[in-house]
Amino acid sequence: MNDAKKIAPRDWSSHPPYLYPSYGSTKLRAPSKPLVPLGQTRSELTGPVFGHGSIGTLDNDLTKNAVKDGDVLGERITVSGRLLDESGRPVRDSLIEIWQTNAAGRYVHVNDLHDAPLDPNFHGAGRTMTNENGEYSFTTIRPGAYPWRNHANAWRPAHIHFSLFGTAFVTRLVTQMYFPGDPLLSADPVLQCVPDEAARQRLIAKFSIDRTQPNWALGYEFDIVLRGPQATPMEV
Repeated sequence: MNDAKKIAPRDWSSHPPYLYPSYGSTKLRAPSKPLVPLGQTRSELTGPVFGHGSIGTLDNDLTKNAVKDGDVLGERITVSGRLLDESGRPVRDSLIEIWQTNAAGRYVHVNDLHDAPLDPNFHGAGRTMTNENGEYSFTTIRPGAYPWRNHANAWRPAHIHFSLFGTAFVTRLVTQMYFPGDPLLSADPVLQCVPDEAARQRLIAKFSIDRTQPNWALGYEFDIVLRGPQATPMEV
């Protein structure tokens, strides 16, 4: 008898469709035939998982984990919150990875040809593990907006990419976090392809004066739900 924990089906109404014509690259990668659902097995639901042993002491501080000479350039921020399951329970000891542009809007990647400057003290990636309460925290800088070739005069709003694992690979979520008040949000096809307005709002962090560190960094709160009706929308 298979007594592995059952996981509720995803609520696809809050996630972006595979094909969203205004988001140009989806026309190339969206599946052309119906997907075939595969049943979950014990191995998919129980492992493997990541451990604290692979996390360095500065991995969650992007203002320090790549410094060579001098300081990171940009507006310092902290991003923190909780990782939750479909029932609102904390997901403990779970790996969270992030990546982002620098303050000028450029990734440290060979395919990023934006002529904005690189910051030699910032590589734009970090990782951490959630604690027993499902809490996580990163220190970083606010990423810059950047142009992309999706449509005429297209600019991506400031955002941070998240990759999260629950109790096993089957509960992985890849998503993006945005910033409140950004004027580019309403013109961004990546965010607007999420069909439900309430779900789109779950991708926008909340500014928190309580999480702001005096004389150091503004604080943002971003809770993430892996599955269920309040799930954080996936990246399309």
